[in-house]
Amino acid sequence: MPEKPGTFQPLTNSQPTLADLLTIETSASIFYSYARELELSVRFNSDDMSTLLVPTNKAVMALARKPHQDPDPVEPKIEISEQESDQLSKRNVERWVSAHIIPKSPISFSSEAKAYETLLEGKSVTFKAMSDESGEPEWTQVDLEDGTRIIGMRKAKNGVMYIIDSTVKF
Repeated sequence: MPEKPGTFQPLTNSQPTLADLLTIETSASIFYSYARELELSVRFNSDDMSTLLVPTNKAVMALARKPHQDPDPVEPKIEISEQESDQLSKRNVERWVSAHIIPKSPISFSSEAKAYETLLEGKSVTFKAMSDESGEPEWTQVDLEDGTRIIGMRKAKNGVMYIIDSTVKF
């Protein structure tokens, strides 16, 4: 049937993007609120395949220093302008979010420990097999560095999102 002029035809995809998944994943809303403020978040809608390691809100809230804060406290004697503070905060968030993105998908969780480079220069994440329970998905049987566990997985047309119970350390 021919389309009438002025009628709206929504774009539809058979599978959501990583951005779509992050939008509806309420347990990861803090990560996404940090990430979408950055230029690198365009990756979540692009055709570039990515693996996201997304910490739960609970994991982010448990951090002693939040992602926008410097890893090491700035000496109280040093005064910086509001603009410098904003730039520093944005840089800290970009480093933190980048450490949670592996610029390839899919990744393998083989029985041997395997490291994958993240978007944060010089930072890789190592996955180590914990057990081999047949019938269970591979991702449920690995530890991320420091005992971090993957507690959920969502597939997108441009990658995979793994929900983790802690944050990637860098």
